[in-house]
Amino acid sequence: MLKPNHFKTIVISDVHLGTKASKAKELVRFLKSNTCDKLILNGDIVDGWRLKKSGKWKKKHTRFFRVLIKMIDKFNTEVIYIRGNHDDFLDNMMPLTIGNLSIQKDYVHRSNGKNFYVVHGDVFDTITTNLKWLAKLGDVGYTFLLWLNKIYNNRRLKRGLPYYSLSQDIKQRVKSAVSYISSFEQELVKLAKSRNCQGVICGHIHHPDIQNYDGITYLNSGDWVESLSALVEHYNGKWEILYYNQLAKEEVPPKLEQIKQKNFALPQMTKIKIA
Repeated sequence: MLKPNHFKTIVISDVHLGTKASKAKELVRFLKSNTCDKLILNGDIVDGWRLKKSGKWKKKHTRFFRVLIKMIDKFNTEVIYIRGNHDDFLDNMMPLTIGNLSIQKDYVHRSNGKNFYVVHGDVFDTITTNLKWLAKLGDVGYTFLLWLNKIYNNRRLKRGLPYYSLSQDIKQRVKSAVSYISSFEQELVKLAKSRNCQGVICGHIHHPDIQNYDGITYLNSGDWVESLSALVEHYNGKWEILYYNQLAKEEVPPKLEQIKQKNFALPQMTKIKIA
């Protein structure tokens, strides 16, 4: 009998391994607690752009791939790695299949009698596809925003407050960003229709969501930099977004002894269910 947190499918994207902002440690914990028959890595898992410049590969990044191997060995998990724009170094080796691992440009996932077109989503981002130098310039500003987010949350932790994504809040308040997300979703829905699919699964914009557009189900797995989110498919065909805040209370630094005495508890993993 399968454990309650074993799913038919788990989809994660935008992990950006090789960057300081990547939450690889949290993702490893998530995958140790939540297993599946099929794991879809939907792009930007490794940040090749950052590694070419100032990025640094750490043990926790390697640990992520060790967890994948363990999932394949223990649960016979099928791993589908979809190429994103930040891991475009995979272009020279696609398509590639080795045992339960395959690397592809896109993929069609069968779920509850429906076909879901799986793609990272950068195909509709004209900046990343046609003006890569400009995208990398924007990446510098985004990195600064994530640094600011880290400083902000360190102060919240000292006050006994839970993690809050300042960077996401800023993006959601910018009208141009909101407009971009809307048109991004609409274009991917059109793409799914053109592929005779009833749904689309993507990432890229770091905005987890489940929506329905004209009979097409739009699913976005979010990211493991800001949202710390994943899509999961239950055996009854229902899809759900899981947000990882902190599954276990971490060791409290000496400076936070006063908070510790106040029985400060970190938030648990939260869920959003689709009807």
